Amino acid sequence: MAKKKGARQTITVECTEAKKEGKPASRYTTSKNKQNTPDRLEVKKYNPFLRRHTVHKETR
Repeated sequence: MAKKKGARQTITVECTEAKKEGKPASRYTTSKNKQNTPDRLEVKKYNPFLRRHTVHKETR
């Protein structure tokens, strides 16, 4: 039986608004299916430094 190659990949998402305000950027790790979403992931997550939900983009 052949071993299946997993398409899920661990990625890091970083806050886009924190740098503009001079605060530390919050980072989260998550996974995504590389076959279904080849583009960079963009999600809304909570930033504890800004105390609100902000847009987090996938880093390279």
